Amino acid sequence: MTHSPAGPTWTTLEVDDRDDRVVVRLNRPQERNAISKEMVDELHQVCAALETDPRVLIVTGGAEGTFAGGADIGELRDRGRDDALAGVNLRLFERIRALPLPTIAAIDGYALGGGAELAYSCDLRIITERTVFGQPEPRLGIMAGAGAAWRLPQLVGESVAKQVLLAGAQLDAEQSRQHGLVLDVVPPTELLERAHEIANRIVRDSALALRLSKLAVDAPEQAHPRLDLVAQAVLFEDEDKHHRMTAFLDKRRQRRESDS
Repeated sequence: MTHSPAGPTWTTLEVDDRDDRVVVRLNRPQERNAISKEMVDELHQVCAALETDPRVLIVTGGAEGTFAGGADIGELRDRGRDDALAGVNLRLFERIRALPLPTIAAIDGYALGGGAELAYSCDLRIITERTVFGQPEPRLGIMAGAGAAWRLPQLVGESVAKQVLLAGAQLDAEQSRQHGLVLDVVPPTELLERAHEIANRIVRDSALALRLSKLAVDAPEQAHPRLDLVAQAVLFEDEDKHHRMTAFLDKRRQRRESDS
């Protein structure tokens, strides 16, 4: 079956739309994949499709040495207070964060400013040896206002986050792995293949179990353990759980019989 996440011809993205996943490639190479308002609008269209028809999302910038060089500075310069309060990028990244099924950022090269915040909004990140994360916003007279101020401390801890957000430090591939920011570091030529390997593993799992697990992980602390109990109760009554456990027990029984 062919899915179609959205209306007009893509101008800032390349979208590979599959039965069990959607692969989005940021496609503004002349601007180092800077996140423009048009790109934000197109990514919202992808989100709308995935909210209606949940699938795994892979976001990449390709293998040219830049994932996303930040927000579009020309547009940012002309934005005012009301634009900031509207949270143009923030609302998109929050929407990506809340997508029903896991999201994977496959990052080669620089992920700076809004590009880094886009990566932080995904559930999983894989990178290449030349990937660098950074938040240079204060150099331009603004702050990292699309999620990094609270999401980065959750991902790498307060001390490391302050080094990045306040002292202009950048995290290279080895530092990103050491601090647990990324799942894996691979050569650029293997980046998308590795992303698909992870997606292949994810789509074999129960979609409902993944959705409820993601809700539980992202829920505020005060929601636990009640949320966990209710989510597990829903899963215990799901027919898919019975089929999966029966298949597991049958396979184990067959293995024991073949060994005896």
